Amino acid sequence: MDTLTHKLINTLNVGIIGAAGYTGGELLRILVNHPNVNITFAHSKSQAGKPVYATHTDLLGDTELVFSGDDIQPLLDQEGLNAIFLCSGHGESKKFLDEYQLPESVKVIDLSTDFRDESNGFVYGLPELQREQIKGATKIANPGCFATSIELAVLPLAHAGLIQDEVHVSAVTGSTGAGQALSATTHFTWRNNNMSIYKAFSHQHLTEIKMTFGKLQAEFDKPVNFVPYRGDYTRGIIANVYTRYEGTLEEAKAIYKDFYASHPFTHVSDTPIDLKQIVNTNKCFVHLEVHDGQLLITSIIDNLTKGASGQAVQNMNLLFGLPEDAGLRLKAPAF
Repeated sequence: MDTLTHKLINTLNVGIIGAAGYTGGELLRILVNHPNVNITFAHSKSQAGKPVYATHTDLLGDTELVFSGDDIQPLLDQEGLNAIFLCSGHGESKKFLDEYQLPESVKVIDLSTDFRDESNGFVYGLPELQREQIKGATKIANPGCFATSIELAVLPLAHAGLIQDEVHVSAVTGSTGAGQALSATTHFTWRNNNMSIYKAFSHQHLTEIKMTFGKLQAEFDKPVNFVPYRGDYTRGIIANVYTRYEGTLEEAKAIYKDFYASHPFTHVSDTPIDLKQIVNTNKCFVHLEVHDGQLLITSIIDNLTKGASGQAVQNMNLLFGLPEDAGLRLKAPAF
């Protein structure tokens, strides 16, 4: 469909593959209240035949959808389907697209790592970086959660050509970032009142982070030193990023506020920020400080909304010419 056709659509018919997990559930919560969306199917091999609200119990009373099972092709072939979201585990999206035939008219938004290198015709779906490319795409690779928080912390600096040296990052994520499957480090008895480092300097999101910085500052070839932490809470990422900087705080704020002026979800705060300001929302808040020739950028997002499903809906809105914030004016807990 061309852009004009997109703008004439009142209701989009969408399906979700892998709808029983955290990102699938978060998509359902957003889309069930989206003014322009009809959810035609929610697919899950493990929960096939069960009501969606049996797994996502907060959706009782919001939807009577039942999880579909193994027979996927008829779901993809149904008349009027506009888009599908791929919410299965990493590596599964490539297998899915190799196995099943999609009508050319169906857009794909993939929440896995499989196509974040922009292979196979996918466009990297960070709206603050390439909104116009997303609007003209047919396949979107949704960014990773850590990648989103770190990229939004540094994009204005890269756009101004001001990354002069190594970038240092320490970032903490909530337990939902590990997905729904249980592991030794996601059990309550281990996670509660505890913190730990994992994948230091080797996290999988580093590849897309470096690719993104290079899109704005082509000569960027410095290390991104990233130390991720597991936090003892459920949702949210707080990333502290610092790098060498020769300007003033006022100049940095002007660069950042100008860069994000046209973007509805990323905002520069003049006061220190905390996770409760953005949890359950599609927002990113950024706070800046200058210390002895270093620019410290603090970035906060919800790993399941702006870091995953909310950003996926934001990308869907852009793909189909809808208002970018449609269905995404979500309330934070705040206290």
